[in-house]
Parts: sequence; structure tokens; C-alpha cells
Amino acid sequence: MNWSDIWTLAERRDSNLHSVSFELLTRGRELADARGCRLASVILGHDIRAGEADELIARGADQVYVVDHPSLAAFLVQPYAAALQYLVEGYRPEVIIAAATTTGRTVMPYLAAKIDAGLTADCTGLAIDPETGDLLQTRPAIGGNIMAKIKTPTARPQMATVRPKSRAPFPRQPGRKGKTIRVEVPESLLETPVRYVR
Repeated sequence: MNWSDIWTLAERRDSNLHSVSFELLTRGRELADARGCRLASVILGHDIRAGEADELIARGADQVYVVDHPSLAAFLVQPYAAALQYLVEGYRPEVIIAAATTTGRTVMPYLAAKIDAGLTADCTGLAIDPETGDLLQTRPAIGGNIMAKIKTPTARPQMATVRPKSRAPFPRQPGRKGKTIRVEVPESLLETPVRYVR
């Protein structure tokens, strides 16, 4: 199976989709259109409503992967990364982008280490190289004095986090069609000795 598709990592707050999920879809839609591939979004959590996947589709996603499990009710890096790794190995996205929030900044480097992929953090710009199809990742470097352009020509998926509020949320398009894929991750992969305590 070839590497394909652009993925965004949706985020939930208090059992609702966070607005950063829709900002990522704006960036993801630009990349998918430039690459000529599908845009998918991933939701991890517990008691995920069907309307959440529908909303991501209305906001630009062509597919939504849903992993619903009690171990994902609160953000814990080990089960979140395990679920993402299972999805990556099964569906092989070409690019994964997440927000540079607490969730994105924690799970993305952990996942990158697990799957031996590169990661560019805190990007301000993302584009597709028209010659190679690689992801062009722009971020400040050397104390913000220069803007570095980074490519990952060999490792897949290409991974990046982007700053929240750096794009407007993708406008809602009622009636837009897409596909929701519910994925069962093996229970053993989601086990963790860590517990979330309020």
C-alpha cells in the first residue's frame, strides 16, 4: 500500500470539538488539493457523537477516522500515541498535521519516535513542493531571526505541528459528503499504568 492522504488530528475539549480542529482543516484542505489526494481527520476519545464526524466533513474532511474507547476519554500520551500508531500502520497517511497545543506538542513527538518519522514543530507555513510532492514546512529559527524551510524527503508520514490561530477555521458547508470510518484498536495497545486524576 502506498503512502497517501493528508491527515489532521482533531481535538476535543469537554466532549466537544475544539475550534483548532477546523483551523487544521483549512491547512489540510489546501495541502490535499495541491497534492491531489484526500483529506482525513482523526478523532480520538470516548462517547464520540456521530455529529462530530459530520461536522468535520462539513468543514472540509473527505474521511474521518474515529477511535472511541474509555482509555481515550482524557488525554494521556501513551494510549493516544498507540491509537495513532495503529491507524498510521493500517492506513499509511502521507502527512499528519496537528495543532501546537498541549495535546499536539505532547503526542506528535512521541508518535514520531515510535514510527521513526520526522517532525517539524511550531510551523507557521505549510505547502506542497510542486516538483517532488514533499511537504514544505516553514518555521522560525535562530531566535526567530530567520524562517527555515524544512523537507522530509524519505521518512513517511511527514509530520508537523502548526500554531493555533494562524488560519481561520474552514467554513461550514452544509450537505457536504464524506465517509466516517470507526476503527477498533486492540485493547492491549491502549493499556497504560497512568491514570488521569482531576
